[in-house]
Amino acid sequence: MAKWADYLISAVQYNQGETHIDYVKEHIDKGDSVGAATVSARSTVVSRIKTGTTYVTVTMNSENKYVKGASVEVITVDGVEYIKTVADSTKKDNLGELPRF
Repeated sequence: MAKWADYLISAVQYNQGETHIDYVKEHIDKGDSVGAATVSARSTVVSRIKTGTTYVTVTMNSENKYVKGASVEVITVDGVEYIKTVADSTKKDNLGELPRF
C-alpha cells in the first residue's frame, strides 16, 4: 500500500454536545503497513495539521483491510478551528461517518 498520509484517523470521540471531537484514534501510516492505534487529543491533531502533518480518515472493509477516506483539514469558522473532511461553514467538527469510541 502506498503511503496515504502521516497519520490515519479510524475513530472519534465527540463531546457531549456533539460539536467538537475530543479525541481521535490515530495510526502512523508506515506506507506498507498501519501502526497500532493510539488516542490523541483534538488539539494535538489541530497543531500537527497547522505545522504540515497530513491526516486522512480510514475505515475497515469486510476483508479487515483499511480503506482510504478523505483528507482532514483545519477550517476556521467565526474564529474557531474545527477539524473537517469537508470545508463547510458549520460550527462543528466533522470527519464523516467514522466509528465512535
